[in-house]
Amino acid sequence: MTAGGILWYLGSFALALGILIVVHELGHFAAAAWFRVKVLRFSVGFGKPLLTRRWGRDGTEWSLAAFPLGGYVKMLDEREGPVPAAEVDRAFNRQSPWRRSLIVVAGPLSNLLLAVVIYWGVYMHGTEELRPILAAPSANSIAARADVREQELVRAVSGRSIATWQDLRWELTRQAVDRAAVKLEVVNPRGEISFRLLDLSDLAATAIEGDLLKEMGLSLYWPPVSPIIGRVAKDSPAEAAGIAEGDEVVAIDGKPIRAWNELAETIRHAPDKRLTLEVVRSGARLSLAVVPLAVADKGKLVGRVGISARDDGTRADMTIKVSLGPGDALMRAVTQTWETSSFTLRMMGRMVTGDLSWKNVSGPVTIADYAGQSARMGWVAYLKFLALISISLGVLNLLPIPVLDGGHLMYYLAEILKGGPLSERVMEIGQQIGLALLMLLMAFAFYNDINRLVSG
Repeated sequence: MTAGGILWYLGSFALALGILIVVHELGHFAAAAWFRVKVLRFSVGFGKPLLTRRWGRDGTEWSLAAFPLGGYVKMLDEREGPVPAAEVDRAFNRQSPWRRSLIVVAGPLSNLLLAVVIYWGVYMHGTEELRPILAAPSANSIAARADVREQELVRAVSGRSIATWQDLRWELTRQAVDRAAVKLEVVNPRGEISFRLLDLSDLAATAIEGDLLKEMGLSLYWPPVSPIIGRVAKDSPAEAAGIAEGDEVVAIDGKPIRAWNELAETIRHAPDKRLTLEVVRSGARLSLAVVPLAVADKGKLVGRVGISARDDGTRADMTIKVSLGPGDALMRAVTQTWETSSFTLRMMGRMVTGDLSWKNVSGPVTIADYAGQSARMGWVAYLKFLALISISLGVLNLLPIPVLDGGHLMYYLAEILKGGPLSERVMEIGQQIGLALLMLLMAFAFYNDINRLVSG
């Protein structure tokens, strides 16, 4: 990857991380301000402050610290130092357990609210999506046994209406966790409606770690497209190789290329490998060498050169414009956020019980890669990525693990039930356990990141 590419990925990741941290901590800050609790410091990042400024009625110190993977809001608290008598009622520890709970929960809820706002805006703006038209299923697959046929358009999954390929992927992913039977309502090109029953009981437990639909034998139908270049991305390997718009690729490394999917698959399976493309340009045959950029995709390294197919009119039949009014968009945004949150919890639960692999845990390297890829796809894709990560951050922080917001909520609930605060010793042990669990989770995440990079 070039230096410019690395900076692009790091910049996309830093922007996403900064937004999520600021929104999370602003939730804590706003709730504290509502209950008149004094905030001493609002920090983005941990460790030594790099930039600081005092601002506001209480002289709150706003800080940007050296280690950016997180942040915190430090409030006035008698447990951390002497508090002037005139401000004792503004100390965090003097608030009721209910008030402290609301201040703590406001951070994760702010992340979930951010996701709702993003989805709301995206659904109102509208996006062009692929229609869920199925290709012929792979032999002996779940889809083949269900008698799925080429060019069938999926209209519903287990009674729930869908309109796009992304909707189909999401619904099947949700169902696949339980490996239950799924009923597809499909319509063929003649307008005839049929039902296909996908028996997911035989689906491998590891299927969800890769291309789930491919594991089921499902793939997107696309009319044959000529291998003619429609667009070449700026600063891409294709541009560096001299590939130009209108070039027709006729062979790669001597192997004839007849359709765009053959071209795409050959490049996909050759990350960081030199390919020789034979192209026809203005009647002349040229030989061009290109090295596909290696990018992570679902845990594997795949090749990308930065080209797209020329639009020959088939694309219009394969896509649909999805745009909703304010009310419907808000309802769908709330539903999407709720379903994604509950699905995330289900996935975590299955990993704890051993039903799903811990390989599904991603660390900062994988997230940075997804941030860069989504940013290259456009601002809508980047905003959807931001919403998804914001939900994950919100749900993670609500887990009942000491050192996380959910752990503090657990303490306050115990205080309410007990009728008094827990002992310092109990809280100290809880913090140690929570820190150990968090370090273990981070170790899994970093290991998975490194494993994805090494194994490709």
